[in-house]
Amino acid sequence: MFKKFLYSQKVAPYVFVLPFVLVFLIFWVYPLISSFGMSLQKVTLGQEAAWIGIDNYEKLMGDGVFLKAVTNSAIYMVLTLVILIPFPMLFAVLINNKFMWAREFFKSSFFFPALTSVVVAGTIFRLMFGEMEGSLINSFLGLFGVEPIKFLKGQTTGFIALLALATWRWTGVNMLYFLSGLKNIPEEYYEAASIDGASPIQRFTKITMPLLKPTTIYVLTISIYAGLAMFIESMMLWNGNNSPKNIGLTIVGYLYRQGIEKNNLGYAAAVGIVLLVITMVINLTQLAFTGMFKKEEEA
Repeated sequence: MFKKFLYSQKVAPYVFVLPFVLVFLIFWVYPLISSFGMSLQKVTLGQEAAWIGIDNYEKLMGDGVFLKAVTNSAIYMVLTLVILIPFPMLFAVLINNKFMWAREFFKSSFFFPALTSVVVAGTIFRLMFGEMEGSLINSFLGLFGVEPIKFLKGQTTGFIALLALATWRWTGVNMLYFLSGLKNIPEEYYEAASIDGASPIQRFTKITMPLLKPTTIYVLTISIYAGLAMFIESMMLWNGNNSPKNIGLTIVGYLYRQGIEKNNLGYAAAVGIVLLVITMVINLTQLAFTGMFKKEEEA
């Protein structure tokens, strides 16, 4: 009787969906509600929580360090989008070309950095961009007569180091996403375009880019999240969560500072909720702008 009930056409779909629903409720909805409730309280370990309403949010709006963290995260996100969408797409198109030699080698070479621990990668890049004359980057610049630069002590140069690390680690991952999208484009489209006299640039702009739109939107969505959620890279690059004048402080870094370092859990929860709202607003806006919410026209 029970087996017949589970295998019935009306019940079976709900049975298969139930594990996902439970995981979603337990590991996403419940923590979100708990975090929001915590953000309305003054919470510290070892002390009883006290209800303070929206005081944490009001304090955040006037917190200069938090606004600095938001600015840093926003700039980092925008710059990574500028780098980690067009260039991986271009590399994917080049590697996908049937005349490209050693394609598997280049795929592996580009993807290998993603397998490297961010702790190891961050430490290596910190040494590469060190302020000493003997550091790798300064040694290279010295060949052209450039004086040693203190990369990790300046706002602009610090972001150069951060972006170099992000580009090195994630170019290959995004490239593989675009390669997967390219595999779904029929070769006949390119052959027909070639017969009609279309140039390689025209084939790219009229065939490749439009048909890669779903992949591009996916990469854009996860890149926005990754940009705003960046923390470990900054922490390892500056060997801690205290960069000079907060030039490397991110929203997640500020959350860590308030919640872990200062034991101000209620305030940290408010930072987390604001981060969630910012991420959701940006992603929903870009999804609406790119037409992902439009219903397909009926034939």
